[in-house]
Amino acid sequence: MRRFFSLTLLLVGLSLAKPEAPRIEPTAFESNPSNLFYFPDSDVVLITESTSQTAYRSDDAGTKWQPILEKGGVLGILKHPTNHEWAVALGKDKQHWVTSDVGKTWQEFKVPALPTASRQAVVFHGSDPKRMMFLTADCMGFDCEESVYYTTDGFDTNPKLLREDASACIYAKSTDQFTTGDDDLDLDQVLCIVSGVSSPFASNYRLLSSSDYFQDDEVEPELAEDGRTVSGIINIASVKSYLVAAAKSEGTTEMAMYVTDNAKTWHRAVFAGHKLEEDAYTLLESTNYSMQVDVLTSKPTSPMGVLLTSNSNGTFFRKNIEHTNRNMRGFVDFEKIQDIQGIVMVNVVDNWEEVERKWLADKDIKTQISFDDGRNWQSMRVGDDKELHLHSVTNQRNTGRIFSSPAPGIVMGVGNTGKFLGSYDEGDTYVSDDAGLTWTRALRRPHLYEIGDQGAILVAVEDEETDEIKWSLDHGKNWKTARLEADDKKTVKIKPLSLTTTPDSTSLKFILTATKGKGSKLEHFLYALDFTDLHEDKCGKRDFEDWYARVDEKGDPTCIMGHTQMYRRRKADANCFVGEEFKDPQPVMEDCKCTNLDFECDYEQNFVVDPETKKCVASGPLRVPTGKCKEGDKTYMGTSGYKLIPGNTCVRKGGVTLDEEVERDCKDAGGPPASGKIATEITKFRGDKFLEYYYLERKDSNHVEQGKAQKEAVIMRTDRREAWLTEDHGKTWSEVDTDGEEVVAIYPHQYLNDQVYLVTPSTTVYYSKNFGETFHSFDAPEKPNQEHLQILQFHPDQKDWLIWTGGKSGQTIAHVSTKGGDEWNILKRSVRKCQFVYREDRDGSDQLVYCEQYADEESSARVDLLSSDDWFEHSTVLKKDVINFATMAEYIVVAVRDADQQSLQVDTSIDGHIFADAQFPSNFKVKHQQAYTVLDSSTHAVFLHVTVNSAEDGEYGSIIKSNSNGTSYVLSIGEVNRNGPGYVDFEKMQGLEGVAIINRVANAKEADGGSSKKLKTYITHNDGADWALLTRPEKTLDGKAFPCSSSGAEKCSLHLHGYTERKDARDTFSSPSAVGLMMGTGNVGEFLGYKKDADTFLTRDGGVTWNAVAPGNWMWEYGDQGSILVIVNEGEATRKILYSLDEGETWIEHTFTDNEMMVDDITTVPSDTSRNFMLWGHIRGDLVSVNIDFSGLEERSKPCHLDEQHPEARDSDYWLWSPSHPLSEDKCLFGHVARYHRKKLEAQCYNGREIKHLHNIASNCTCTRRDFECDYNYERQTDGSCSLVSGLTASDPAAVCKDKNVVEYYETTGYRRIPLTTCEGGQELDYTSRVHPCPGKEDEYQKRHGISGAGLFFAIVLPIAAAAGIGYWVYRNWDGKFGRIQLGDGFGGAAGAGIGNAFDREQPWIKFPVMLLSGVVAVLAALPMVVGSIWGAVSSRLGRRGGQGGYGERPFTSRSSFQRGRGDYAVVDPDEGELLGEESDEEV
Repeated sequence: MRRFFSLTLLLVGLSLAKPEAPRIEPTAFESNPSNLFYFPDSDVVLITESTSQTAYRSDDAGTKWQPILEKGGVLGILKHPTNHEWAVALGKDKQHWVTSDVGKTWQEFKVPALPTASRQAVVFHGSDPKRMMFLTADCMGFDCEESVYYTTDGFDTNPKLLREDASACIYAKSTDQFTTGDDDLDLDQVLCIVSGVSSPFASNYRLLSSSDYFQDDEVEPELAEDGRTVSGIINIASVKSYLVAAAKSEGTTEMAMYVTDNAKTWHRAVFAGHKLEEDAYTLLESTNYSMQVDVLTSKPTSPMGVLLTSNSNGTFFRKNIEHTNRNMRGFVDFEKIQDIQGIVMVNVVDNWEEVERKWLADKDIKTQISFDDGRNWQSMRVGDDKELHLHSVTNQRNTGRIFSSPAPGIVMGVGNTGKFLGSYDEGDTYVSDDAGLTWTRALRRPHLYEIGDQGAILVAVEDEETDEIKWSLDHGKNWKTARLEADDKKTVKIKPLSLTTTPDSTSLKFILTATKGKGSKLEHFLYALDFTDLHEDKCGKRDFEDWYARVDEKGDPTCIMGHTQMYRRRKADANCFVGEEFKDPQPVMEDCKCTNLDFECDYEQNFVVDPETKKCVASGPLRVPTGKCKEGDKTYMGTSGYKLIPGNTCVRKGGVTLDEEVERDCKDAGGPPASGKIATEITKFRGDKFLEYYYLERKDSNHVEQGKAQKEAVIMRTDRREAWLTEDHGKTWSEVDTDGEEVVAIYPHQYLNDQVYLVTPSTTVYYSKNFGETFHSFDAPEKPNQEHLQILQFHPDQKDWLIWTGGKSGQTIAHVSTKGGDEWNILKRSVRKCQFVYREDRDGSDQLVYCEQYADEESSARVDLLSSDDWFEHSTVLKKDVINFATMAEYIVVAVRDADQQSLQVDTSIDGHIFADAQFPSNFKVKHQQAYTVLDSSTHAVFLHVTVNSAEDGEYGSIIKSNSNGTSYVLSIGEVNRNGPGYVDFEKMQGLEGVAIINRVANAKEADGGSSKKLKTYITHNDGADWALLTRPEKTLDGKAFPCSSSGAEKCSLHLHGYTERKDARDTFSSPSAVGLMMGTGNVGEFLGYKKDADTFLTRDGGVTWNAVAPGNWMWEYGDQGSILVIVNEGEATRKILYSLDEGETWIEHTFTDNEMMVDDITTVPSDTSRNFMLWGHIRGDLVSVNIDFSGLEERSKPCHLDEQHPEARDSDYWLWSPSHPLSEDKCLFGHVARYHRKKLEAQCYNGREIKHLHNIASNCTCTRRDFECDYNYERQTDGSCSLVSGLTASDPAAVCKDKNVVEYYETTGYRRIPLTTCEGGQELDYTSRVHPCPGKEDEYQKRHGISGAGLFFAIVLPIAAAAGIGYWVYRNWDGKFGRIQLGDGFGGAAGAGIGNAFDREQPWIKFPVMLLSGVVAVLAALPMVVGSIWGAVSSRLGRRGGQGGYGERPFTSRSSFQRGRGDYAVVDPDEGELLGEESDEEV
């Protein structure tokens, strides 16, 4: 409630001035008035009182205030950025208001959902105020459904739904400076960030454009230079005459920025050797002809940056000045002098080297100013020899701009003279009336200040408790002062908070926000200061002067953008007011002769600035004009490499003309011709074996040097404990300089590809945060532990948060650092493992850490699981006597000893604090010496592999699956083969939904009795609803029929060796980027034969049909997303490889060495997008790596053409392929026809950048039996139907409502839809399966079941997305348990019970509820141990461990998850030896 202040304030002159004073009107408010703004060119001001949520309006510059709108319901008011009369008031519910007459009247409107809180809810059009978009978000916890609505009539009618899957939208014309070049598009073109075709996760967000609000027109702009779209768009913004989109790939903090000046043609911005990182760059105030960006170049704890300025289309940025001062919130000490071109002020850190070296070092800050758009910088001075330094944006004390206003040339600031900037409280107030060229001290002590009447009056209030107001009428040379007194003559002291005036600084009226009193007596006021009645005349012509905005040392005007800039402004000593309220000063421009500075590089012809010569040079092939360089032509007239900066007005006559065309050689057009050869580079290393190697793969958003190929970095360690790095995929190597220290382990960051850590036997740790380009070091708190425990743990979200587990005096100690290793604090002693358990949707988990600690700090005692969210200042014992814990997706699973039952107990938590006991089927027990393996939990269920028979060489088990909270389990499938170390023969085909391969023990009863296992390979094409033996190839390699061909499938099918038998268990059948392809080794027959007798097979259609590829065992690798297949002999010395350019239809032999090589491994980048491969092994006893480069092949020398808007165009190098079930003729899988991009076999080109293969879901199909699985307590019969399990009675479905947390219950029919299916109509076997609210939970039920488009998107597209192999999000949110996570004590122990055929309905796993592999399995990654981290599968062989030796439990070694993960599953060799003294045989 507003109340008017009852005291009359008197201004008592403190000098012998005339009896003149400003008029002051105070108004008191219940709380601090916020969101104060003027409507431009008026005295109308709006504020919002936060406590009462009431908006107020004043039409006389703050003298009187009236409440507007509905009291208590206004959250804030958004002013239109370009229109001077429109604003929107947001209500706290779904009711809002709009005004078109500067707040005189307000029209109510409603939006069906709540306004979003993640960004500004109202998006305004740059020219038409009636066009607006409204961003909404309905959230339950962290789960938000985002929608966008729009209006074209200023909300006269109800807003219309624009999209339900958009997180942000803007108009192409969001500013008055921007134009598409088309009037119609300027009105209606919108751009939105929407969820991906295959995923709702941020890594697949897309940018879409529409000219009719997505009614019919929908286009995905081709942002990349190769003419393809870009995914991972996380933000879009308008900056003056530019649109900017930011994209970020998973596994990196680096971002790519794409810029357009017409909404049609986009370019990726290049930052002169610098890179943009998430939360590490700031878009600054820009001009109509360039953008300014400040990029963080130091540690975030001591932030400094580099200021960069773009060319005219925002594509190429040049360095202006280094070591700019920033703060941790991203604010930069930068300001352009308002309305004057070319003058910029920044603060820089003078002792930047010390600050980089010591994070606690104080910054020595200096202020610099430039008068030529940042090309040259100079210090600011008071008098002739005193340097002046001013506090800027990072220490802002007032609202609005820091130094300048539209008043020509008047600049003010708070600071000090001397070497460096001192503290704010010790500063004085300074003024300049020549735009910062010279300065004088205006007032002692810091003041809040404002400029009015085009600079004729300066107003200041001391920035501390005061009773004075000061003003100057002569540019700050002399000041008049008045004291605030009440009626009783007592002084009124206030604490000013802000001082402001009209945006154009033409008014004589000001508003001061202040408080009075303290504590419970604190009062809030707005003071209206009106200097209009001061006895000053109106200025005449003689009172004005011509003032040039920029002058050189001689005082002559200088040119920017081809012209000088001059203002007519009031003289400082004139005794008058300008008195032209709301009339902005207008500059007079005079054109200059063109100079070199008026030109820029011709970016459209691939010309960029050479950093050494500062001249424009070609960075790639030139584009020949149409009609030039025809047959027989040798030269043509083309670009000089320069162009006049658009908007530049310089006069060419008599000036420089750098852009005149020059004669060029036609040979300059196009790139260098392909060599036509496969290149090979062999590198020898000291040592006997490679211990580990990891790809530090750059992603799409990582920067690429102009005109160069993307670097492909690999870091490797040999048994000599030396670390080596290559940036060109093994063509050249350099040893990492560790000052002579041995490297005992390499730890790539689990979540960020660009970070890697090298552990030494001492406390010194070397690390790189730029893919190994440079290394630095920090000191760990202790030496690495020698207990084979993981040494380093990484935080999923905070890149500088680390946990170090070291050892001292026989005790393991865990420390945490939040400063990248610069400072450490102890977490716990006598630990076995400490781990961050943060998840984005786990509330309050930023600092949540779990530690396994030995009771009483005795290593022989039991292990307890503790948690803390304050670095163990306080802690909670979650579980006692734990075996292990695993965190995957939203679940935390803990295995605990159950002493009474002599078995293991599994408990699960989602929030990280409360655990629930897992309920297994009643007679499904796991003996104490058996084990659990957590396979996956990526789609809201936990998959456990439970060992049934753990006898040596007879191991197998069952896979059970939980409900949504991870507590109630049912059987998914049984008799799945396993080996001693715990690998499981289960593999999901990557990139396709619902295809999985398993090996099953066909003679389980005999195996229980000690007989050798006989394995058969089965495949599912519909997520486990149906399993079948693999179809054998039609013919052998020599074209003959297989000997068993006359037998049925039971006696004659294809069987493949899985993880349990591979030399390197991290090699997968498939690749997510080679859709439909799988390779494996095996045989045709009744059972799987011996590995040594195997041949190599391949499928091109997702496992429906197979072909024999080569006799014997071969290792394989997919390159260029499957357009290059390479195989090499396994276990045999060779000089040759075989490769295929047509997905295995034909194979070509290539000799890569004169001497035979024993190849241990073949690798390429995790994404399988490279045309380079690596062989690791020995030649004539020497340890070697071999790079094989296919980029010189003519068939793979030009990029493929993909038009995603017209994917089946005649000139496209791709076709759309739809997978299908082998028993289906309609290409329906999971109720729909999915279409994938696949390169045409005959296309002679390379794929290059990773393609999002899933194009779309073409159509939904009618439901069939294959779209359903048996429901809980039901089992599949021989005829395919589902019946209640024998001996069980149907339970009361409403019984679950006894749990007060349960909201609903279901009726059952015995069937339920497979989660992936999107079928419609047909055999809807679950149709009578109804859901009902529990008594008393009707409201919650209705809220939960409100179906919207976004809800359907999550229900339908999300499973499809996961099945399409989009593991990025899963990997990012996964804590790193790749491979198996063994939750048992070991793999020894008694054999399981006698078990027969897996499909025998009398078997235990069939008696229990059968849940055939459902939606969760569809996203299981190929790696069997934690088949859960899709990322591991998605990422190819990121790194391997080729040998033994090293330190502690290791991060993974195969595809990306092996690179990124923590190796919680590593098996400790009991004969490891002394780790610090000798190489052990333990795998690291």
